[in-house]
Amino acid sequence: MEELGRIHQLLIPFMGYTITINLEPVMMTWIVICVLLIFGFLTIRKRGMLPGPFQVIGEFIVSALYQLTEDAMDEELAKKYSPLICALFMFLVFSNWISLIPHMEEPTKDLNTPLSLGLMGFVLSHYEGIKAKGIKAYIQSYFEPMFFMMPLNLIGELAKVVSISFRLFGNIMGGSIIIMVISYLSYSLILPPFLNLFFGIFVGTIQAFVFTMLTIVYISVQVK
Repeated sequence: MEELGRIHQLLIPFMGYTITINLEPVMMTWIVICVLLIFGFLTIRKRGMLPGPFQVIGEFIVSALYQLTEDAMDEELAKKYSPLICALFMFLVFSNWISLIPHMEEPTKDLNTPLSLGLMGFVLSHYEGIKAKGIKAYIQSYFEPMFFMMPLNLIGELAKVVSISFRLFGNIMGGSIIIMVISYLSYSLILPPFLNLFFGIFVGTIQAFVFTMLTIVYISVQVK
């Protein structure tokens, strides 16, 4: 069980402080990015009226996520944010699936990854909210329905970042812990491979979709 507590870190002294970088999620993130770049290259390499398998998969993902984004936002915002939403979903899916490869770990198992993505969605949603409503109306929305509700409204917005980030982190980390515990108890026989497939493919895909949809909803709520 020592794998749970082992963290490979790079310590960088800087102006009297120490910058700590968790190496494993950084490496896994770059591997996922490289895989996505290769997938994108294979998708567009031989585009045609008679699509190949990679083009079919790519077009299905893009069109499905564009439709979901357009349903939640208006057409203009959908055109603006659907590439980001598509990239976010595919990054999370591949990040959650990478554990199916031996000796690979999900970058989403490190809280820094989902928290960073949650903060990105938070910043984008409030940026679009200010842009759509204007700074005065945006600030006034925190004092509705009564002025003394402002602290609760503010906490509610900050809680969205915690909720969306910890939901993804908790499910991925929880799945890893369950697989590890059962592997030790059963000596890596029968159940662990099936659990790995279940948590890696099914739960990983669902959590990527939930995270993506919540990001769409957060942006949509702020602009309406």
